[in-house]
Amino acid sequence: MRGAVIGIVIGLVVGVVIGATVIAPRLTSPRQQAGLGNAGGGNSPAPLLPAKAKPSVHWKMASAYPASLPLLGTLAKRLERKIWRVSGGEIEIKFFAPEALVPSREIFDAVASGAIDAAFSSPGLWSGKIPALQLFAAAPFGPGPAENMAWVYLGGGRELFEEIYRKNGLHGVFCGLATAEAGGWFRKPIHVLEDFKGLNMRILGLGAKVMEKLGVVTSGFSEGDLFMALESGAIDAAEFSMPAIDFQLGFHEMSKHYYFPGWQQPSTFFDLMINLDKWNALSSTAKSRIEAVCGDNVRHGLAESEAMQFTALKEFTAKGIAIHRWPAEIMEALDGAWREVAAEEAAADGDFRRVWNSLTSFREDYAIWKELGGP
Repeated sequence: MRGAVIGIVIGLVVGVVIGATVIAPRLTSPRQQAGLGNAGGGNSPAPLLPAKAKPSVHWKMASAYPASLPLLGTLAKRLERKIWRVSGGEIEIKFFAPEALVPSREIFDAVASGAIDAAFSSPGLWSGKIPALQLFAAAPFGPGPAENMAWVYLGGGRELFEEIYRKNGLHGVFCGLATAEAGGWFRKPIHVLEDFKGLNMRILGLGAKVMEKLGVVTSGFSEGDLFMALESGAIDAAEFSMPAIDFQLGFHEMSKHYYFPGWQQPSTFFDLMINLDKWNALSSTAKSRIEAVCGDNVRHGLAESEAMQFTALKEFTAKGIAIHRWPAEIMEALDGAWREVAAEEAAADGDFRRVWNSLTSFREDYAIWKELGGP
């Protein structure tokens, strides 16, 4: 999902087909279920805001995502609305669409310098500056949402995140959480590992490095160029987001094979990125209010992202899209390639190594509970 709008669950049914798993029977849906936009109540009418409020904190917030984009954009707008209400109008964090304040790729530096007050984005968007941030938002074969929350809030993840931001003149508050992405759109089915050789695919970040080890030629097309490249056949495949978002953007009109699971991004945190001086100048009450609203945004984002996918999947099936699960051979190869990439990244970057060590240590312990506590 990263890099398209700025550069913009998981398979829930099973069935077996030759070469790869194709999912279809439970995805046939009545046409009346098409209303994707209201999944989880995310687009319900906004309540009236406090009257005659005089904000003591007035921030401009650059969003990495347009307001109309399901979950990503709506979470940013929800933050704007909720902080106003919770603070009784004392805190205003005004949403600005991508490119409205600064070019989207300059958001990180603009907030750090104080040119703008804050931004709503995802840590993984800034991997070109700080590779370690990908582990909070786009860690291949990483933790799902529940495990990610446990590590971030109680396993040391948040402390590392805040430390990295602080070194760059920023304060970050986790302010949204999404479930797994899909594994990508392909013009032709993938049956065996050899089908990856020479395949041209739009995929970003750590996932791209994994794919390259299996012979895939990767690219980082922006959203507009991506659609043209898929339609023209200039690329063979593309990974973008989760089903509800992929549906709204129309990927099913350009490719007919949709793969799961999204091994490259099992969960995604979003954050409110704040200029450090602006954050430090706030009262403890204002800080607590922002943290409370962002915590509620995390809850809402997870619930909505889990609730909105199956309707999109049923729509895809109704439109003739073949929904596949990756064959076991391919998942094993992807996992092995990821372990190589992770070791290389940890060797090359100290922050990546510290975050990776924290995450893997926590997951080793969490696996004890996961094995015993799961069905």
